[in-house]
Amino acid sequence: MYRSAHRFTRWIIGSLTLALVVPALAQAQSTRPSVTTGGAALLTPQSATLLGKVTPNGAQTTYTFQYGTSTLYGALTPAGAAGAGTKAVNVIAELTGLAPATTYHYRLVAHNRNGTVKGANRVFRTPPQPLGLSLAATPNPVPFGRPAVLVGALTGTGSANRQVLLQSNPFPYTQGFQPAANVQLTNPQGHFAFPLLSVPLTTQYRVVVPTRTEVVSPIVTVGVAVRVSTNTSRRRVRTGGIVRFFGTVRPARPGAQFAIQKLRRGSWRTVAGGITHGTRGGVSRYAKRVRIRRGGRYRVFVAIVDGNYVSSAGRTVRISRAF
Repeated sequence: MYRSAHRFTRWIIGSLTLALVVPALAQAQSTRPSVTTGGAALLTPQSATLLGKVTPNGAQTTYTFQYGTSTLYGALTPAGAAGAGTKAVNVIAELTGLAPATTYHYRLVAHNRNGTVKGANRVFRTPPQPLGLSLAATPNPVPFGRPAVLVGALTGTGSANRQVLLQSNPFPYTQGFQPAANVQLTNPQGHFAFPLLSVPLTTQYRVVVPTRTEVVSPIVTVGVAVRVSTNTSRRRVRTGGIVRFFGTVRPARPGAQFAIQKLRRGSWRTVAGGITHGTRGGVSRYAKRVRIRRGGRYRVFVAIVDGNYVSSAGRTVRISRAF
C-alpha cells in the first residue's frame, strides 16, 4: 500500500511539472513575427490599398501599416489580427482621404508578445485628380437689359492659375459655341467669374480650358425674362368697380398673351387676359379693364413661347375695397 501511495504521489508531481514545462517550452519556441511590406494597389487620387505578409511565428500577432508623406509617417491603419500560426498570412489595409498627385511612404509593422518588427519602407504615388469644370449663372433668368454673372470652379490637380474661356451659343442654338469674353485665369482655389453687362436673348454658355479642350463645363442656359411694368387706374375700388391694368413689355413682344392674375390661397389664378400690341420705342403695351369683386394682390403675367425670351410677371399690386 505504501508503494502504491508513493507511485501516486510521483504521478501527481510529474503531471504538475509537465503542465508547467509545456507552456514554457511553447513560449520559448515562439519568436517575434516576420513581416514583408507588399505593394500598393487600386490607386485613385484619394485612396489606395496596401498589401503585405505577416508570419506570427507561434504567438498571437497584430499588425498595422504606418504611412505618410515622409519616412516619419505620422498615420497608421487600425490594428488587424494575424493569428498565432507559423505560416505567412496575407494582410491588407485600405487608405482613404489621400491627396491627389502625392507620394506616400508606408511600411508594415507587426507585434506579438516577443516583440515588434517593422517592415521595409515602400512608396506609392496617387494619380492626379482629373480636371473638371462647374458653371452657374446668377440671376437666372435675368431680366432683359440687366447684368448677370457666370461663376464656376476648375477642380482637380493643377486647377490654380489656369486659363479658362467663356463661350456662348444664342437661341436658336444653331450658331455653335463662340468665344464670349477674354480668357481669364482661375484664382488659387480654381474659381473664376465672368460678368455679363447684359444678355440680349436666351443663350447657352459653357467654359472650356483652351489648352485642354476636352475639359468643358456643363452647358448653362441663361433665360432672358421680359420686363413687365404694371400700372393701375386706382388702388381702392367699391365691390364690382372697374380697375384698368396697363403697362409695357420690354423688349417689344407684340401678340404675346398676358394675364391679370389674383393671388388666392398661395396660387396665382387668372381673372382676365389679352394680347400685347405695338412696338414703338422698343416696347409693346397692354391694357385691360377688370371688374374687382374682392380686394387682394394682383399681378400681370406675360407668356413667351418662342424661345427667344422667357415668361415673366410684373410687380405685385394690392387692390383694396372702398366701403
